[in-house]
Amino acid sequence: MLNRSWVESANAPDTDFPLNNLPYGVFEIGGEARCGIAIGDMILDAAAAETAGLTGTEGRCQDAVWNPLMADGPKAWAAFRARLTDLLAEGSDARKAVEPLLVPMAEAQMHLPFTVAEYTDFYASRHHATNVGTMFRGPENALPPNWLHIPIGYNGRASTVVVSGTDVRRPLGQTRAKEADAPSFGPCRRLDIELEMGAIVGTPSAMGEPVTTAQAQEMIFGYVLLNDWSARDIQAWEYQPLGPFQSKAFATSISPWIVTRAALAPFAVDGPPREKDLLPYLHADFPDGYDVSLSVEMNGHEISRTNMRELYYSAAQQLAHHAVSGCAMRTGDLLGSGTISGPDASGYGSLLELTWGGERPLDIGGSPRTFIEDGDTLTLRGHAQGDGYRVGFGACTGTVLPAPDFP
Repeated sequence: MLNRSWVESANAPDTDFPLNNLPYGVFEIGGEARCGIAIGDMILDAAAAETAGLTGTEGRCQDAVWNPLMADGPKAWAAFRARLTDLLAEGSDARKAVEPLLVPMAEAQMHLPFTVAEYTDFYASRHHATNVGTMFRGPENALPPNWLHIPIGYNGRASTVVVSGTDVRRPLGQTRAKEADAPSFGPCRRLDIELEMGAIVGTPSAMGEPVTTAQAQEMIFGYVLLNDWSARDIQAWEYQPLGPFQSKAFATSISPWIVTRAALAPFAVDGPPREKDLLPYLHADFPDGYDVSLSVEMNGHEISRTNMRELYYSAAQQLAHHAVSGCAMRTGDLLGSGTISGPDASGYGSLLELTWGGERPLDIGGSPRTFIEDGDTLTLRGHAQGDGYRVGFGACTGTVLPAPDFP
């Protein structure tokens, strides 16, 4: 049920940011980046609210990143969220003090909401893994032999994680045509997106100490939409034997608002049925998936619609597996889910699948597309639907610019 706010725009049924949500971002108006909380079509200046003694925190909202609060752990997160709810709820005694601290979201420039410590990308959607494997190895060998037993992932680059609205340059790299004896160098010709969710680690773990799935769940601060831009032709040449490298390192876009695990709790669901029993350390005795509707737009035209619940491995399972060898997890670690695809073509999460390797062009407003062309804008959207309200992420968007002239 909708929790009503005295910020009237937060009570609209189609807003992504009702009082039930209260996601965390970093905004700039007038040249200074500041921590903020989305409420309807407004942003509460969290730094100013903290300075005024309204938030019950000290020094957690002053650094224009949310890492200080993230490191404090679940009890501090719950207390802060409860205080924000009290400040913004309909009938709050604090309205006169809080109202001057609201700024219009439409006037704000958004920044990365947290300092990304490290970035890991997984491969956790069975439909996506089956589609890609079928294209490259045939249906009988679509899934690698380990896929039903282990969350497969690779270490990516935190340095090129960017906030929604940041333009993305077409990457350069080596590719080799099927008929060629040697590779060539130049701009990527098969540029793609991947519709993903990103889980953000709040509390860290120590090197040498594994965590259970229940502990991993408690470590997760929140989620963002994530677009893992992918250079498919560069990837095809480089990925054997060690996996993706430059084809994934040039840009990863995330939505500007961190939707907390608490805001998503009402939408928790069980994951898909298991074909193979998982080893005990990956068992989760709680609903560890989420019912979050997701979509992809290309130049304003919707081309895909799926759901986060399609993930075969949850973020808690991915995090538990990541740490089980003794790998230390850090505040601000970002875990990409891997492409989230549904069971049919209407819900595929990448152009590689939607066009089946370029064989089936999409009609984008009368213009055929197989892969991304310069000037194309890709947008991811997502929300969980409640009773009279929705918990949304805002948009995750990026426009592709031509490759740089080099050398």
